[in-house]
Amino acid sequence: MDALEILRQVVVLVHLSGFALLFGAWAVEVFNRRVQVTSLMSIGLSISFVAGLILAAPWGIPYELNYVKIVVKLVVLLVIGALLGVGSSRQRKGGTVPPAVFWLVGILTLLNAAIALLWR
Repeated sequence: MDALEILRQVVVLVHLSGFALLFGAWAVEVFNRRVQVTSLMSIGLSISFVAGLILAAPWGIPYELNYVKIVVKLVVLLVIGALLGVGSSRQRKGGTVPPAVFWLVGILTLLNAAIALLWR
């Protein structure tokens, strides 16, 4: 394994860590029966987004990147970001996060992971 492939694998680990932070923060809120958006969710989303963009760059790998899959994952990630934005905006204004928005964040986060693993 050359140095470039090791670096790419480190970026994959960072990408997965961002997902884990986003989903884990969401799961904590579910466990505590709170319907709210936290800053950890946004941080996890940001880490996942930046690392995903880095992974979408050509690394000189011997196989073709699946750009359709990358775009689908990006769209799902942007929708999650929009939902987090709506939820945090409502919270700042003293309101509550609509339960549908909260649950969609978790469902779409899990969907994004499923796309990553199952789409070949």
